[in-house]
Amino acid sequence: MGKKTPEINSSSTADMAFLLLCFFMMTTTMDQDKGLQRRLPPMPDPNQKAEDQKVNRRNIIVVKINSADKLLAGSEPMHVSQLKDKIKEFLTNPNNDANLPEKEEIEIENFGPCMVSKGVISLQNDRGTSYQAYIAVQNELVKAVNELRDDFAMANFAKLYSKCNEEEQEIVRKAVPQNISEAEPKDVSKK
Repeated sequence: MGKKTPEINSSSTADMAFLLLCFFMMTTTMDQDKGLQRRLPPMPDPNQKAEDQKVNRRNIIVVKINSADKLLAGSEPMHVSQLKDKIKEFLTNPNNDANLPEKEEIEIENFGPCMVSKGVISLQNDRGTSYQAYIAVQNELVKAVNELRDDFAMANFAKLYSKCNEEEQEIVRKAVPQNISEAEPKDVSKK
């Protein structure tokens, strides 16, 4: 007569695993990834006159990255390190150039009237664009907007944008909007 090997009682193992899983889920903090915030320009009015559409073109700068990671901002080829200053000039239009964006006076709640650029940055990349080049361009675009927000915050609140309270930051965001539109990747090198 053979001797039976005693079995380990595993009926509570699943319960313990479930409790451990619940414990780790409750105690672990999960970082919430924030995506790139983008606001698309409004669709053109089909009844709009051709002259008005021509005027509106001055409000858009097209930034293209081709498959060789070469950068074109407007009609100028440039290095990524030059892009931030180009975008800042485009958005501020310091000399009221007729080829750069219009400004419109808007009433900002808790602040008053403010001249705001109608400028929109249209980013187009090639399917062959490297991820590094794409991110480098994104960083420069956001850096340009952030520097303009810092300038506005310093001029009006005597502190950097990041040091402003929520109400002040909302005012700065309305005065210096981040209007970046991204097109579907395509073969921009053929254009």
